[in-house]
Amino acid sequence: MAKNTDAPKSLASARKVPTILATGVFVIICGLIAFPLVAGLIGSFRPGSEIVSQGLSIDLSKPLILDNYRALFAKFFPAGMDDASIVGSNNYFMWYKNSLVLTITTVVLTLLVCYFVAYGLTMYKFKLQGFLFFMVIATMSVPFEILMLPLYQEVTTLGLINTNAGVFLPGLCAASTIFFFRQYMMSLPKELLDAARVDGCTEYGIAVKIMMPVTKPAFASMAILCAMGSWNNMLWPMMVFRDTSKFTLQIGLNTLLTPYGNNYALLISGSMFGIIPILIVYLIFNQYLVDGMTSGAVKG
Repeated sequence: MAKNTDAPKSLASARKVPTILATGVFVIICGLIAFPLVAGLIGSFRPGSEIVSQGLSIDLSKPLILDNYRALFAKFFPAGMDDASIVGSNNYFMWYKNSLVLTITTVVLTLLVCYFVAYGLTMYKFKLQGFLFFMVIATMSVPFEILMLPLYQEVTTLGLINTNAGVFLPGLCAASTIFFFRQYMMSLPKELLDAARVDGCTEYGIAVKIMMPVTKPAFASMAILCAMGSWNNMLWPMMVFRDTSKFTLQIGLNTLLTPYGNNYALLISGSMFGIIPILIVYLIFNQYLVDGMTSGAVKG
């Protein structure tokens, strides 16, 4: 009897249709996500007056210029630049440095504090353990806008207004980061702790020398998310900081738009240049991102 070869072909064709549709949907989504970034990048090579009158676009028919970036780096290359551009460049890199210092401090301290809290809630058994974890998770359901005024009063009472500590201390023990670390640690075998104790390792040594290296993917994933949150945060730092010299990049760029004048040239080029730190963090830790996001999903 002759074999029917049309069935496998029709089955393969039927499988290709969902794949093509899914690919098309993802291409459209990626295009929508990438459009603002591409438009902003192209706009950074256009005159500020053109951005005001015509807005951002991806039209490449007009010539691209470097005037915006010359104004941005006027601090380092002042030849031929006016005083306003040099002052604007000085302020920009001062804000840039403030954001870098604040972001690095916030990420390092947040990861350490949340790791040890999650370690205690996961690796030890004690009374009210479940209740304490529930209280941690419950704080995730409270919007920041509700906590904003009490936190501001607390920071004012402690005398931390206009300091970096006033910005990062209220969010140092982040519930979402604790939850992520705990879920990741639950997938790790508890035999690691028992074996370390048998070898005479202290509890501190177990947490730092044994468990911390094992949770490297979780640290990498949370480092990316914490860095993005801190770098892009504007509302809370704007409430805490008073002096222009302490402004972060997000607050500083916002001050470029005033009723008395708008420096769109520095704003658009500075915004694009401000993406670089987060991009570097992602490129460094992206190899651990998927592992860190998925390891805690399956307990084993």
